[in-house]
Order: sequence, then structure tokens, then C-alpha cells
Amino acid sequence: QVQLVESGGGLVQAGGSLKLSCAASGRNLGTTAMGWFRQAPGKAREFVAAINRAGTSITTSDSVKGRFRISRAHTNNTLYLQMNSLKPEDTAVYSCAATPYLGLYRAPSDYNIWGQGTQVTVSS
Repeated sequence: QVQLVESGGGLVQAGGSLKLSCAASGRNLGTTAMGWFRQAPGKAREFVAAINRAGTSITTSDSVKGRFRISRAHTNNTLYLQMNSLKPEDTAVYSCAATPYLGLYRAPSDYNIWGQGTQVTVSS
């Protein structure tokens, strides 16, 4: 049974930084592409960033481009999301997800394994 567990969320002031981690157990993350999504109260789940299986290609949403960066460490089976210059509108529950495919995917329906999420709150 594959499990994804996020950590690193919290409360931060606008302009601050946080680094989220997504640790996998029961499976080598190096066999799949991964992504980060977020969901604010009353809103639909939103794509944030994705990375291919090899970790050589990434894509990010326009709303976070230049501020967030996705990366992965095959050595410790962990996915990361470095978030800089945070804004109040970045407040949401952030979840990592794994897809059975190898490339870059933005649709939640392309992902079949999800973590429980970690809360990020940015105060103004």
C-alpha cells in the first residue's frame, strides 16, 4: 500500500517562505511522475506544479511561477515544494499526488494516489 505524507505547512507572513515535503512509503517514487495541488475553502482543487519521473522536467501554474519550485530526491523518496514570496491568496491545503504516467500532468484526474494534505496559511 503506497502512502504519501505531506509536512512543512504552517502559518507564515506575506513575503515569507515555506518548504513542503511529501514522503512516500511502500513505493519508490522514482517510478512515477508527481505533482502538487492546493485547495482553498470553497474553491476547486488547483494545480500548482508537476515534475516528471526522472526529475528533469517541471511545470508550474502561472499563479506561482517564479515563486514556487518543485523538486524531488530519489535518494530519500521525497518530493518537495519550495514556496517563496508567499501571498495571502496562497492560503490553502496543499497535497502531493502520484501519477502512473511518466510525463507532466496538470489535471487531478491524471493522479491516482494522494496525500492527506498540509495546511498553509499566509497572513497579510
